Amino acid sequence: MLAMALAAIDGTIVSTAIPQIVGDLGGFSVFSWLFSGYLLAVTVTLPVYGKLSDTFGRKPVLVVGMVVFLGGSLLCAAAWNMAALIAFRVLQGLGGGALQGTVQTVAADLYPLKERPKIQAKLSTVWAVSAVAGPALGGMLAGYADWRWIFLVNLPIGAVALWLVIRHLREPQRARAARPRVDWPGALAIFACGGLLLTALVQGGVAWPWLSAPSAAFFAGSALCAAATVAIERRATEPIIPGWVWRRRTISAVNLSLGALGLLMIAPTVFLPTYAQSVLGLGPVAAGFVLSVMTLSWPISSALSSRVYTRTGFRDCALIGMGCAALVLLAFPLLPYRGAAWQPALLMLALGAALGLFQLPLIIAVQSSVGWSERGTATASILFCRQVGQSVGAALFGAVANATLAGRLADAPAAIRPGLPDDLDSVAHALSHPAALTARATDYLRHAVSTTVDHVYLGAGCAALVALLTLVLLAPRRFPIRTEEEN
Repeated sequence: MLAMALAAIDGTIVSTAIPQIVGDLGGFSVFSWLFSGYLLAVTVTLPVYGKLSDTFGRKPVLVVGMVVFLGGSLLCAAAWNMAALIAFRVLQGLGGGALQGTVQTVAADLYPLKERPKIQAKLSTVWAVSAVAGPALGGMLAGYADWRWIFLVNLPIGAVALWLVIRHLREPQRARAARPRVDWPGALAIFACGGLLLTALVQGGVAWPWLSAPSAAFFAGSALCAAATVAIERRATEPIIPGWVWRRRTISAVNLSLGALGLLMIAPTVFLPTYAQSVLGLGPVAAGFVLSVMTLSWPISSALSSRVYTRTGFRDCALIGMGCAALVLLAFPLLPYRGAAWQPALLMLALGAALGLFQLPLIIAVQSSVGWSERGTATASILFCRQVGQSVGAALFGAVANATLAGRLADAPAAIRPGLPDDLDSVAHALSHPAALTARATDYLRHAVSTTVDHVYLGAGCAALVALLTLVLLAPRRFPIRTEEEN
């Protein structure tokens, strides 16, 4: 759990310290790579670490990942300019990929099927607490100490986690090949394919227009690398992403549905804070609370999900959860304009409860359907698809938001059109400092933001329906579960 906390909190702790980091190191035009670089490294390494943990065991992979992560943290604290900090954040991400996937796999190894909901709920709680505590801790360290402490604080926590893992994690002896083979060409092809695709999704519409030469080049490069990856993996003796990941209905259905989950999660995590501040007029802390209530109900629902899926089955429990989530997402546009803060907060509380019934049963089902030698790969494939879904969602819903807002601003009355901001970030900034706007312009911009977020939530509701259809059409009614003796 300590190792998981390191990876979880590092995804959010930097966000509130950006002004101090940019003020010290410069590089305002590229600071977004502090997040993008970390996300890229974590995502593209997940399948590789999953296969390595199946080949060499969980403990070596977890220890190496923690050492790399802590080394990256130390180098981040010593960074002398923005380019160095971005490079060291990528190094952190290379270690973070090992932590995310391997901890989930270790939990499935250590606990039998009946106890997995409890430990997975605790791991979900780690993510929930990190999502809330990360920005607050980052802001406090940057404001009252120095932004470099954001990375130095990882060292004592990581040292304790590393000592506990080395001393207490005992893996049973299992038969392995005399000379295990690692598909390094396949690993490099996956790195290249994932890196190019995620760069195109993360930077498209931000660093360059979607319809531009850089976007075309990155997407074309990712397609070529994908073709090369398939060719390499088909010939490999021990492929990084084996064909059975997609041939087995259970795993392929869960992978696709969790990809849809990653996509729909962009609506609350990215756009709800903007809605709370720009439309409802809340401060940053209150806006964060509106979102954080989802992280309170999610682990509770996850812990109780075993009472549902033991009666209905894994698939039907997930269908109940995602069906409720779809209703919540589609209900968001029905909220009254400039309503009370408790209204979206109540919806997010319900959304967290619904998604707890959806995600955890599917993860446990996949981990329980494979043996020890396949569990790391299967778990990593789930997390990889969810991460890719988040990147696709950020790009897709970002385009939806920009198109909606551009249309609203183009239709603005001529009397207030001069001086109006032209993108979502500028609109949000203008509404946080409304003194420069007339009352009519302020109200129009709030309406525009409200409509924009409504459209994003409708898109998220459609993603939830895609997840439902995927499970209904692809997933078996009863997932195949291996007994403890078979593992």
